[in-house]
Amino acid sequence: MILMALPLILLAVRSGLFPSKRLLYLAALPALCSLIMIWDPTGGATIAGMKFKHWILWGVWIVDAAILAIAMLDMFMVIRAKNFSCTRKTLRVASQGKKQEVEIKLTNLSRRSCFLEVKDDLPESFNAQPAKFETEIDGLSKTGFTYDFVCNQRGQSTLECVHLLVHSPLRFWRAFYQVPFESTVNVYPDMKQIAEYDLLARTNRLSLLGMRRSRKIGQDNEFERLRDYSQDDNYRHMDWHATARRRKLTVRDFQANQSQRIIFMVDCGRMMTGTAGDISLLDHSLNAMLMLSYVALRQGDSVGMISFSDRVHNYTPAKNGVKHINRLLHATYNQHAQYVESRYDDAFLYLKTHCLKRSLVILVTNVIDEINAHQIQQYLGSLTGRHLPLGVLLRDRELFDAVDEFESQPNPNNKTIYQAAAATGVLTWRHQVIRDLKHQGVLALDLFPEQLTSELVNRYLEIKARHLL
Repeated sequence: MILMALPLILLAVRSGLFPSKRLLYLAALPALCSLIMIWDPTGGATIAGMKFKHWILWGVWIVDAAILAIAMLDMFMVIRAKNFSCTRKTLRVASQGKKQEVEIKLTNLSRRSCFLEVKDDLPESFNAQPAKFETEIDGLSKTGFTYDFVCNQRGQSTLECVHLLVHSPLRFWRAFYQVPFESTVNVYPDMKQIAEYDLLARTNRLSLLGMRRSRKIGQDNEFERLRDYSQDDNYRHMDWHATARRRKLTVRDFQANQSQRIIFMVDCGRMMTGTAGDISLLDHSLNAMLMLSYVALRQGDSVGMISFSDRVHNYTPAKNGVKHINRLLHATYNQHAQYVESRYDDAFLYLKTHCLKRSLVILVTNVIDEINAHQIQQYLGSLTGRHLPLGVLLRDRELFDAVDEFESQPNPNNKTIYQAAAATGVLTWRHQVIRDLKHQGVLALDLFPEQLTSELVNRYLEIKARHLL
């Protein structure tokens, strides 16, 4: 059987075909029949002039020949790769961590129908739901598939082809094909949060995003707009004429100071390679930066950015106007955290030479050792007076969980005690670092990555309300 099937196997492999389990099970049938030759119930007697074993042997050869003939016929019935074509429809821009729909249309150019499995050529950072499709496609027809993918890694990704697993009519053979169709997807930081902010801002429901209304100390006297009254508004700003006309409580809004500057310093070094949830610390930082940038640009302020690790990667000069958010998106979407030591000296020297006007300088980073903490204190403290520095240190949730677990257990074991003691030491050291920053005149925040966006926007609004900048 093996010698008879060897040419068929070589021909199949050369054609890109592989046997299925069904064919292997069927090929095992003659082997099972040949085991009957071991047991001879006739005691060696002849039947029609031939021994019983010879009858069995001829039967095995006949079954082998029949299986080979059927397998060969089924192999030539497999539809070839040239008879398939496909197209893929998806947006070229995707938001990190958000679902995006993809539509695949597959065409069968042959006259025969077949059963096949379809899977798109997605990078490892993409999670598809559903991951693959199983369907039967008729001859000279088209079929479509729709799935959603979520990408947790920013940057440019290329989908080069669509993978097909085509079955033969009797399911004895399978063919793996790659139907070429190239699509490029640029995964940007979460941009849908901006649309959500716009929607809630129009209806005065920003509290749903965790943003608080800051009470202004003193008032700017330039009228901006009329809007609906909310609970925290000063009754002195009520516009009674508009209220009577609209039959709805209406207040006046006044413009805050314009043309102030915010400079983000994006740390892309080893401190930002950790993860919180499904995305990295750097991704949390970029999402918060883009959200605050949009809020600041709507306030009329200018926003710029410096990204760095062991060198300065990119500098986006500070400009105003809501359209400037697109430049910030293009400057950040392909930035990734690297396992290198961040050169704060180069980054702050670059800031000194390129940003001469007083600005709110925001550095979002992480501290895990005294060397890193000393550099942050030194360089952020040197900005006091010329700029308004704001240092944001991201918390490690595992440290706080270790302490909480110790406090929640009535009789903790030795492992829990040791872990809580080590975590407490690190947290005490972090608190001292933050106190030292504040003593140098640096604004400081100590936050979990998930809280970063709302708390950073709240601090910016507070700075605007108190006229600190």
